[in-house]
Amino acid sequence: MIGRVERTWRTAAVRAGIDADTAEGAVVPPIYLSTNYRFSGLRAPGSFDYSRSGNPTRSHLAGALAELDGAAGAVVTASGMGAITTALMALVGPGDVVVAPHDAYGGTWRLLDALSRRVGFTLHLIDLAAPDAPARVRSLSPALTWVETPSNPLLAISDLAALASAAHADGGLMVADNTFCSPVLQRPIAFGADAVVQSSTKYLNGHSDVIGGVVCSATSEMAEQMAWWANCLGVTGGAFDSYLTLRGLRTLGVRMAAHQENAAAVVAALSGHAAVERVLYPGLPTHPGHELASRQMDGFGAIVSLEVAGGEAGVAAFVEGLKHFSLAESLGGVESLVCHPGSMTHAAMPPEVQETAGLRPGLVRLSVGIEDPADLVADLMAGLDRAGAVS
Repeated sequence: MIGRVERTWRTAAVRAGIDADTAEGAVVPPIYLSTNYRFSGLRAPGSFDYSRSGNPTRSHLAGALAELDGAAGAVVTASGMGAITTALMALVGPGDVVVAPHDAYGGTWRLLDALSRRVGFTLHLIDLAAPDAPARVRSLSPALTWVETPSNPLLAISDLAALASAAHADGGLMVADNTFCSPVLQRPIAFGADAVVQSSTKYLNGHSDVIGGVVCSATSEMAEQMAWWANCLGVTGGAFDSYLTLRGLRTLGVRMAAHQENAAAVVAALSGHAAVERVLYPGLPTHPGHELASRQMDGFGAIVSLEVAGGEAGVAAFVEGLKHFSLAESLGGVESLVCHPGSMTHAAMPPEVQETAGLRPGLVRLSVGIEDPADLVADLMAGLDRAGAVS
């Protein structure tokens, strides 16, 4: 089309909502906190009527996130779990077969496990990063294949294109959780995913001061379906959270670059320490998913997992005294965090499920922030020295 100006994801993120205010010409769009909107007459609502159903600030964010993911539409939810719940309620019914990763985020596992019993669908938890995963998916003929890549917290890499093809073989759908990457590093719809979920609490907002989620859909029909369910369930996001996420979104590109630069420095330091039994990071050539990640992703991210010698006792010594890594759940903020998945983010998983997934007592997950990398490395080395002393 003559005169059409294409723009990159980086420009789209920065310009999200900019110059959209037609009332006063504000460059940054104002926040709409009103819960309701005036009808022009009986049966004559405007573009918005009630903020659970639609809100101008939330709509700016949804439009921006849909563009970044190459989606037909998006619905913004009040949390990442709200996004996952919306997708599952929209796409899964009684008697269906659902395939999900055996090493998924603990909250995802908990919801899938509970809903499988309440709704009445059959849940198969398999290793979706295994070479035979597409063949296994095809053999199960699932209504829904749920993919998480890189997985949380083991950073396993699943082949999105191959799994999408397998999921679609018998008319099923595939949803990908892209929280660890954001659209900066990976866009699953381009590989065949029917929908993408993300916790916008993490990299999209990036400042650990918002809880939010998003479902981006490949088709307008599915986008409408997701919006209906989010409204019906009452899990749509609030205006102020949407405003803050828009603000964070504008620095997503520069933040992700800094996160990844620091992660590379941390991985290089960790790999040579005697108290580290193994480092899990797709940027390492020794990682089993390295080649696939190199083709599928535009960077290796900033989540680094490692196994500390001495099991949980070693982890306790490692985290005690850290100055630049806060012991906390979540990830993707500008500040560095350290997490023990077995007792924190994945505590909902029974011990036998954790063991099957490969979550060992010494496993630690780092969310590498954007502080000075020298400070981060020195802090981690001191912690590992403490761990080594007790192992």
